[in-house]
Amino acid sequence: MGDACFSTQLIDGDGVFNVSGLENFMKDARLGECGLSYAVVSIMGPQSSGKSTLLNHLFGTNFREMDAFRGRSQTTKGIWLAKAQNIEPCTLVMDLEGTDGRERGEDDTAFEKQSALFALAVSDIVLINMWCHDIGREQAANKPLLKTVFQVMMRLFSPRKTTLLFVIRDKSRTPLENLEPILREDIQKIWDAVPKPHAHKETPLSEFFDVQVVALSSYEEKEELFKQQVSDLRDRFQYSIAPGGLAGDRRGVVPASGFSFSSQQFWKVIKENKDLDLPAHKVMVATVRCEEIGNEKVGSFTSDEEWQQLEEAVQHDFVPGFGKKISSLLDRCLSEYDMEAIYFDEGVRSSKRQQLESKLLQLVNPAYQSLLGHLRTRTLEAFNESFDKALEKEGFAAAARNCTQTFLEKFDKGSEDAAIQQVNWDTSKVKDKLRRDIEAHVASVRAAKLSELCAKYEAQLTKALAEPVESLLDSASEDTWPAIRKLLQRETKTAVSGLQSAVSAFELDEATEKELLVKLEKHGRSVVESKAKEEAGRVLIRMKDRFSMLFSRDADSMPRVWTGKEDIKAITKTARSASMKLLSTMAAIRLEEDGDNIENTLSVALVDTSKPGTTDRSIQLTDPLASSSWERVGEEKTLITPVQCKNLWRQFKAETEYTVTQALAAQEANKRNNNWLPPPWALAAMAILGFNEFMTLLRNPLYLFAIFVIYLVGKAIWVQSEIGREFQHGFLPAILSLSTKFVPTVMNILKRLADEGQAPAAAPERQREMELQPKPTRNGSSYTNATSAGSSSVTTSEIGPEYSSPVAQ
Repeated sequence: MGDACFSTQLIDGDGVFNVSGLENFMKDARLGECGLSYAVVSIMGPQSSGKSTLLNHLFGTNFREMDAFRGRSQTTKGIWLAKAQNIEPCTLVMDLEGTDGRERGEDDTAFEKQSALFALAVSDIVLINMWCHDIGREQAANKPLLKTVFQVMMRLFSPRKTTLLFVIRDKSRTPLENLEPILREDIQKIWDAVPKPHAHKETPLSEFFDVQVVALSSYEEKEELFKQQVSDLRDRFQYSIAPGGLAGDRRGVVPASGFSFSSQQFWKVIKENKDLDLPAHKVMVATVRCEEIGNEKVGSFTSDEEWQQLEEAVQHDFVPGFGKKISSLLDRCLSEYDMEAIYFDEGVRSSKRQQLESKLLQLVNPAYQSLLGHLRTRTLEAFNESFDKALEKEGFAAAARNCTQTFLEKFDKGSEDAAIQQVNWDTSKVKDKLRRDIEAHVASVRAAKLSELCAKYEAQLTKALAEPVESLLDSASEDTWPAIRKLLQRETKTAVSGLQSAVSAFELDEATEKELLVKLEKHGRSVVESKAKEEAGRVLIRMKDRFSMLFSRDADSMPRVWTGKEDIKAITKTARSASMKLLSTMAAIRLEEDGDNIENTLSVALVDTSKPGTTDRSIQLTDPLASSSWERVGEEKTLITPVQCKNLWRQFKAETEYTVTQALAAQEANKRNNNWLPPPWALAAMAILGFNEFMTLLRNPLYLFAIFVIYLVGKAIWVQSEIGREFQHGFLPAILSLSTKFVPTVMNILKRLADEGQAPAAAPERQREMELQPKPTRNGSSYTNATSAGSSSVTTSEIGPEYSSPVAQ
């Protein structure tokens, strides 16, 4: 490390400038090559305050440090110079001899003044090393020295802004935010009190110095934390001369090659000035002693058992009588100070008393703030409970107003009980926070209540609209949307009236109330629009259902029987027109009475026939549905676009075409069934040509009996094979079907006749009962065909026809 930092003694203890040593240093450090890219950092402060230790850790230098085991004595003599390690740009570090050293004596302080002034003259950044407990002390905080330096600095040199970085060592628990204002105030007071030349009468301190403050923990007690803090501070010295860097103003900086000559001239001017002076010894002693007494009283106060009990208790809950108890402890502590410091300088004594009181109040303040916090919490909890109960008895706004006023007054009484006599701390911030918390709670409860009311009336409105709107849209007609508008207006008016009455207890402003009512009205519209969109998604199903109902049922809602007399074309056109009207109803939302021509457009494009001779190209060019929007209908109101209507209609016709085809086929089949007998002329020819055969039958009764038997067998085969039903499906299919049934049917009849012949004659009545019982057919119905001629009967059952006669029995 020694080879890298090139440390050398710049000025010895007798004030002799080491010219050759500085020249060698510049060569070794190659300072002449830096131009203006370099910075100078120096440190000053009391003897044995750890200046060298701080520089070694901060910049990687190797300045000699004090050995604490050999006692506290002077370590650094004169001014030493070294180069910082791993800092950009090149940074020179000067370690100054400590002030107030016993080696030089009380009266020999000229060198201290000169070295301090030299450091301010040549440095961009000056570290003022000071103990935390010395803040506020005249001598220990280097106040007299700074006063003299400020005055001589203005007189000797033109203004150049130097950064004064006050390093507070062995930082206590007192926050830096509380220490820094005190230190800055003291520096400003010194500046204001310094006599200034006429040219600088109105010059502010900021023209000469940029004052900054940093605090470090104890190196001996908290070494790791100290090193971490020093590492963080080290980062601030990187690129310190850059704009916004720590070095600040660089006016008047000489090139690095002229640093040696410039430093020699600075020291020469400073050595010739011998009129610097420090505060009188008496003031210094008073300062030190009063500071010691004050520190003793602070220690006595913190170790007081009563204070410790109060401090512990206030961490957990509100302590009644806190203000009186603390006031008594503070008064006792300050009275003891006054008795011990009565013979010291009055100005110093009063100043230190104020500092003591300030320190004691800083110790008490956290407990006081904690107490106010508990008071605020307790008050807020009580308010919440009381407010909930008040809502059961009175309106919301009245309950909030009364409870807020009551509990803010209770907080004021609690604050008076916690007040400390020695200070008038402002509780308005805590009270304002309590008020904000109360208002936030009231607002949250109000929002919840209003949300419940809005949800309640929205649910009522939804229930009142959803099912009726769905029903109206299901039976869509010309009166659908007027009916929906009327329903929406009526139900919305009822809901809005109810909500308006319900929110009156909240005493809302007109704008908020109007917003809630408008929101409810919009909700009603959204319910209708949502239902309309939902039904529009099922429009094809609705169209097919309506077509099926009108096409397959008559005016009395009875199923149609296609007998051949119906005009299927007219029925189809009527059913499709009704479906088209349903489509036009569902094509757009009509909550306003704005006319549209959707129905006419759909009627012309979908239902009415086109003129003869119209080509496909002309149809395409004049197609009213070749568009993505309806005329006089906004996009937000459109449910089904014209193009979608055209596609839906095409799909609808394709899916209903089969129903029409089936009706036409049924009508044609019915006509054929009614004409299955031969024509009348054929019957007349058969009667004339078959006269001889008829007379033969009359002359021979046996032929007649045989014909009768053949008739019965034929009738049984007819019924069992369902010949009439088979021929309803066509001649050829009937022949093919009967060819497969004929033989099994005849065999079944013969088997039944054989079974009847073998039946015992002793059970004629039982057989008659069985014959009289209806037997189910294949389609599940009971069918019986009886003939009175010859007392014979033919029955059909699951296994085929049954035949019986008196002869068989």
